[in-house]
Amino acid sequence: MVTQEQVRAALRGQGGLVVAQGGDVPPLRGWETAAALAVITSGSTGEPKTVLLGADALTASAELTHARLGGPGTWLLALPTTHIAGVQVLVRSVVAGTEPGVMDLTPGFRAADFAVAARPVLATPGRHYTALVPTQLARLVATDGPGLAAVRQFDAVLIGGAATPPSLLERSRRLGVRVVTTYGMSETAGGCVYDGLPLDGVRVRLTGGRIEIGGPVLALGYQGGEPFGEWFRTGDLGRVRSDGTVEVLGRADDVIISGGENIAPTAVERVLTAQPGVREACVVGLADPEWGQVVAAAVVPEDPGDPPDAHGLCAAVGEVVGRFAMPKRVVFVAELPLRGPGKVDRKAVASSFG
Repeated sequence: MVTQEQVRAALRGQGGLVVAQGGDVPPLRGWETAAALAVITSGSTGEPKTVLLGADALTASAELTHARLGGPGTWLLALPTTHIAGVQVLVRSVVAGTEPGVMDLTPGFRAADFAVAARPVLATPGRHYTALVPTQLARLVATDGPGLAAVRQFDAVLIGGAATPPSLLERSRRLGVRVVTTYGMSETAGGCVYDGLPLDGVRVRLTGGRIEIGGPVLALGYQGGEPFGEWFRTGDLGRVRSDGTVEVLGRADDVIISGGENIAPTAVERVLTAQPGVREACVVGLADPEWGQVVAAAVVPEDPGDPPDAHGLCAAVGEVVGRFAMPKRVVFVAELPLRGPGKVDRKAVASSFG
């Protein structure tokens, strides 16, 4: 586990390389020696890569985050520091000169435990922040208990790591939770687009539908490869809305091609999670001899004993996205398999269909 002392030393250039997952990485060479932090990606689209981040990028990310949220504050760490989102809570704390609260995640994430960990943080003067993944937020707002009471007191609750269902965002905000959606990755020192708007100094452009990011938050590069330079080409598809905000449409590798139609799983998932009785959904493409691929959906119902009508869910997709995007197969599951902090393991979902 990465500690705040390690992060403080690394940002000062005194502690050597900090490895988020623990253990060692091969010796750094050339431009790599400027790295302060190494984060191994989850390998969702191939072999894991070691992302090397400089102290300047980490610090810039923290300072720009505070500027967007309304100033430095005290943070509650409720994410593992094996990933950039957790490490950045420590970086922001160092930059703010505050001592973060730390939630014990050994027994898993529980709403009651979150309330206990939040209590000393909320007792400090000034502003209060935390960062969560959608699954954690869903558990906090599921019932009117101490977890909900605690999370409502934070000045901002950053949500990232995975796409957040619109229904969860609407419910959370209606209950008084100050949710801020974030988009980013290890290669951008964590979240760099908040509620669709890039942080000051962060540049976003689309090339062939792919999101590319530039600015002071960029990592140095991948170990063993070439430095990133001015722009990093993500694996995500996106578009810019008329109001200038960035909408992430999902990973390019996840696009389903069925009967010659390109289908973004995220678009289908948004429709499914907006339906009554649906808590979460994951949409994948399954190989099919006639169509090339067919759309399949794994759905987590609000009430496992009384799931929504599958035909009604498919019809809703047909009305909003188009008949070509209607799932050919729907299964109801108790939970979705995860990899990393809150990210759905789409490969595991696809394999579950047989």
